[in-house]
Amino acid sequence: MPVGTIMKVLSRVQLDCLQEVDVDCTWRLSALARFAPLLGQMTSVQRLRLSHVRVSEFDRQQQQQQQQQQQQQQQQVVQFTSQILRLHHLRDLHLESPSFLEGRLDQMLRCLKTPLDNLSVTNCQLTESDLSHLSRSPNISQLKGLDLSGISLSDFRPELLQGLLEKVAATLQELNLEQCGVMDPQLDSILPALSCCSQLSAFSLCGNRLSMAIMGKLLRCTAGLPRLREEFYPAPQESYGPGGALHLGRLSQLRAKLIEIMRGLGGPRAIWLSSSPCPRWGSKLRSHEEPFLYHCYVPA
Repeated sequence: MPVGTIMKVLSRVQLDCLQEVDVDCTWRLSALARFAPLLGQMTSVQRLRLSHVRVSEFDRQQQQQQQQQQQQQQQQVVQFTSQILRLHHLRDLHLESPSFLEGRLDQMLRCLKTPLDNLSVTNCQLTESDLSHLSRSPNISQLKGLDLSGISLSDFRPELLQGLLEKVAATLQELNLEQCGVMDPQLDSILPALSCCSQLSAFSLCGNRLSMAIMGKLLRCTAGLPRLREEFYPAPQESYGPGGALHLGRLSQLRAKLIEIMRGLGGPRAIWLSSSPCPRWGSKLRSHEEPFLYHCYVPA
C-alpha cells in the first residue's frame, strides 16, 4: 500500500489510542521518514513492528558519489529515530530487514525511553559497533525475547555476543540466533554466558554450521537450564556429504549419539534437529519445502 494512502487512513484515526502498530510494507527510507511524524503521535504504542525498510541499490550508488544524498539519508534516519523518543510505553520492538540501521543502531537505542521486553532485529547487516552499542544499552537489561536471526555474526569478535547474553541473562526467555553464521569457536565462547540464562525457555540455532562435537557441549551446557523446553538445532555438519546434500542415514546415526548424550545427562528433554529454519519461528519456512525434523524425547 502506498505511504500516501496509509497517511490518509491514519488521518481519521485517534493515533494516541493505538497500542500496536504493524507496518508490513516494503518501504524506502524516504517513506518511513514521511510516516515518522504520525508515529510520534502514537504515544500509547506498546508494540511496534516495521518490515523491509531499505535503501535501494540505486541510492547506495548515489551515496558513494554525492555527499548530499548521504546527508539526506542521515536526516531521514533522524526523522524516524527522533519520534521513538515520544513512545514512552514501547515494550516490544520488531524490525525486519531494516537495512538503514547498519552502523546506526545506536541512534535508535539512544531514543528508547523505557526498557524493552522484546527486541527483534532480523535479516539485515549490522556492524561490530552496532552489536557493541546493543550490549551496552540500558534499555535491554530486562529483555525477555531477543531475535537476531538472519544477521551475520561470523566476523564479529565472540566477546560481543557473550557480553550481550551476560547483560540479559537474568530475564531472557527466548533467544533466536537462527541463520547467523555461528560456527563452533563462536558458540564455544558464548556457552558460559548461555549457561547463566536461567529463565530461558526457547532457543534456536537452526541454519548454522555446527559440528557434532560442539553440539554435544551445547547439550551439556543447556542441561542445567531448568526452564528450557524448546530447543531447535541444525543437523550436525557431519550429516552432509561433500556436495552439501543431507545424508539421512548419517543423520540418523548422529541423532542416536545425541540421544545417548541426553540420557547420560538425565531428566526429560526434547530437541528438534532440522536442515531448515526451525518450526518455532515457522513463518520463515519455505512453503514448497518440508523441513526435515527429528523430535527427540528422552524420559527421565
